[in-house]
Amino acid sequence: MRDRIAIVGMGCTRFGELWDKSADDLLIEAALDAIASVPGLRKDDVEAYWYATVASGHAGLPLARALKVERPVTRVENFCASGSDAFRNAAFAVAAGVYDVAMAVGVEKTKDSGYSGLTLNAPPGDNTAAEVSNPAAYAMLPAAYSRAYGVDPGDVRRALTHIAWRNHANGARNPARAQYTSDVPKEKIDAAPRIAGDLSVYDCSGVSDGAAAAIIVRAEDALDYTDQPIYLKGMSLHAGMSDGAATAGVAHASFPEVVRCAEIAYADAGITNPREQLSMAEVHDCFTPTELILMEDLGFSQRGQAWRDVLNGDFDLGGALAVNPDGGLKSFGHPVGASGLRMIFELWLQFRGEAGPRQLASPRLGLAHNMGGLPGEFVSFVAVFGGGR
Repeated sequence: MRDRIAIVGMGCTRFGELWDKSADDLLIEAALDAIASVPGLRKDDVEAYWYATVASGHAGLPLARALKVERPVTRVENFCASGSDAFRNAAFAVAAGVYDVAMAVGVEKTKDSGYSGLTLNAPPGDNTAAEVSNPAAYAMLPAAYSRAYGVDPGDVRRALTHIAWRNHANGARNPARAQYTSDVPKEKIDAAPRIAGDLSVYDCSGVSDGAAAAIIVRAEDALDYTDQPIYLKGMSLHAGMSDGAATAGVAHASFPEVVRCAEIAYADAGITNPREQLSMAEVHDCFTPTELILMEDLGFSQRGQAWRDVLNGDFDLGGALAVNPDGGLKSFGHPVGASGLRMIFELWLQFRGEAGPRQLASPRLGLAHNMGGLPGEFVSFVAVFGGGR
């Protein structure tokens, strides 16, 4: 897939407690903003849609109804990686020459829908039913990390606090779209009420509404639509074998699905040293210990050293590799079907020089990582993008 498809337009709503907007309203806003971002493009020019949602619609009919289109519409659901998988399938269809212009759209309405994103009624017998709540499952990670690498629990706690502090600081630079847009002092993060184990309110991503959309064309056609496309360099989606979130004897200090997924995407993109070759990364920081472990699984830190790199500021906006420059799930919340495309939207802004006060200087390559499930049973997505071929 290297340099075979390009994104030529994107749209993204504000994420938050959007009581006055329905899922249809959010979908329409993101899709029409994506179309409007491409000069001269009309809605009728989009030949097919991939529509990601977990609990805000069934089949492809909600999108067709909302946008008033008669086109192929495929609904994609793959846990929290739904938006990324919608992009992946649209990219494959365009690269295969089936369509010239396709759109991936992700939307979720969680705040007033009765669905928080934390629980799911799984089909019986498919081995994905959660044995514990999401916060409880992720609360096991800090201790597992400490034991695996002999790191003092206090140092791990300081690293988790820094991750929350940094992502809120980045979100404060994103007032137009982030759910939470205030800096949060480290003292407040440490003193916050605990949700599960040692995870506080500030270690957990919020529940929010939102939508995002991307318009995809073949790379050789991209400059016919815009003078600032972004190009897909490598991509992978990997599902684990679902050993279980609480498997006896397994210390979840690493996520094997992420490791394998990154290896495939990096090989596709020609990435041999992600820490040096990437300028930024949007990662799935559903909980702060998740982001800590991802720094190692994605090859940004050596095993057992991510806590130290975090505290050194290596992943801050001014560091060696900016992680979650838009604020991540920590600042945006997690409208499940939309998050994967929201991550790509930040890369889109950064490569076009449109990220405002969080803009990086001359970014080269960027990574989007999205995953769903629980430790021991993940679906993982990794994609690498660049601003030129």
